Amino acid sequence: MPSSSGPSIDTITEGGRVTQVGEGQEADESAPPVMTFGAPTAGEILAERYELVEHINNDSAGRLVWRGVDVILRRPVAVVLRYPGGDSATEMLQAAVAASRVIHPNLVGVYDAIDEAERAYVVREWVDGQSLRDLATEGPLDPARATAIGNAVASALAAVHATGMVHGNVHPGTVMISDEGRVVLADARTDGADSQENDIRAVGGILYFALTGHWPHAEAPLRGATAGHGRAAIPDGVRDAGGAIAAPRQVRAGVPAYLDDLTMDLLDAEIAPPSSDVLAAELARLDVPAEEEHYLDNSGPLRFAADTEEEPSPLAAAGGRKVAVGIAGLLAVALVGLLIGISALGGDDKDQQANPVAAPTSSAPAGDATPAAATVRKLTVKDVRIIDPDSSNRSELDGADKVIDGDEDKGWETETYQGRPNFGNLKKGMGVWIDLGEPHTVKSVQAVLSATGASAQLLAGTTNPPSSSNGDKQLVANYKTAIGQPFEDHDGTTMTFNGFDADTKYRYLLFWITELAPAEGGFKLGVQEITVQGS
Repeated sequence: MPSSSGPSIDTITEGGRVTQVGEGQEADESAPPVMTFGAPTAGEILAERYELVEHINNDSAGRLVWRGVDVILRRPVAVVLRYPGGDSATEMLQAAVAASRVIHPNLVGVYDAIDEAERAYVVREWVDGQSLRDLATEGPLDPARATAIGNAVASALAAVHATGMVHGNVHPGTVMISDEGRVVLADARTDGADSQENDIRAVGGILYFALTGHWPHAEAPLRGATAGHGRAAIPDGVRDAGGAIAAPRQVRAGVPAYLDDLTMDLLDAEIAPPSSDVLAAELARLDVPAEEEHYLDNSGPLRFAADTEEEPSPLAAAGGRKVAVGIAGLLAVALVGLLIGISALGGDDKDQQANPVAAPTSSAPAGDATPAAATVRKLTVKDVRIIDPDSSNRSELDGADKVIDGDEDKGWETETYQGRPNFGNLKKGMGVWIDLGEPHTVKSVQAVLSATGASAQLLAGTTNPPSSSNGDKQLVANYKTAIGQPFEDHDGTTMTFNGFDADTKYRYLLFWITELAPAEGGFKLGVQEITVQGS
């Protein structure tokens, strides 16, 4: 890959392993040289805060990617610079500002966007791991892992689309898998050249690539497919003499029929795709541990209807794909409290799905005892209390029941603290402790807050000490299992944690607040509502 300076992102290693930041816009053979006059050097500190540590990559858009450190918060960051700033960097800065408004565990966090005229730069979360493109070079992924990755990408897109925005750059180079297994989507665009529908169809491309190691859009690429990773970087999908793409089950053995059908439906331009939240719900339903995968063989996966008067292609028939019957209206989505009703095509059975996971009714013939996937629903909280280990007067404990009463207009709130958002340096934090009554499989926890600017994390534990200063100290000391990523200086009023282990059951959870939000006279925070989804 030609570039004027710096090694390729594929060759940077730390301790023998590849380190990536998920740019997804590597230079192609026709890319012009990247301007490096006045380029920064290692050790330089930008905006009196971000120290540049190591040059990682140059890309075809004229951007330089550096690994850096936020010297104030002492956390690693990725710094993406462009020369010059001003008008030439407008799209990059606008995309960063837009992305920073959407907080989701499956989106790369964007921390800062600065235009200094002679250069502009975006500061965002550093991801140690590798892209899906690089992961698949080791061979196609197993169906369970491919489903989990597709679920994460669809969930991230659902969060983006809920704001009315488009990601516009979904492909294997922008899907990152961290060393801890977290899947994140990076490098959104805001130039208006794409659509939410193309975002959703790109999830089909992600599933296809994960299952086969081939990218199905080389001849008619999605935005970013050729610029970031074209035919030279990713093998084109297997095609017949007429150019039709082969189904994953024709490329490799072991791909379940329901996943093959879903992937090919998303890639079929004649079939209207679902919304991103419906797709995320379906993939969440299918995202189960590998050892339980056989439960889903006949569970009635989501299908999208095409014109029934058209004959199926010979390639589709050879691959054993079922022909969807009816019209697109058969996918009736009633978003009433995000309750999604989906008619199972090809029979009279119906799936009733609650976001984000469906509760399927088996489409197996009578007499087949195929277990159905568990329904994800709002779990009942049996007990809730405020955890305040560093206070002697314990004056802020009242009102905990308001965070689970279903009314976001009422909630529990802290007192006002002076000086700094971290409780004026008087406390390490405060939290809301939740008891589900018995162990449950938990899918997500959502906390609705009174204001923006707070920092918090979700922890899990197994102990229930008494409600006292000493008891709270014991609880905080023992709750070490972090769920998902912490939210720092959060610029929204909703935090969603969905990094739960599917093989673990949870009873006790702790929403732990480390920094308060700015308020009149100091800093404070209200927790309006906490909901837990699981089975």
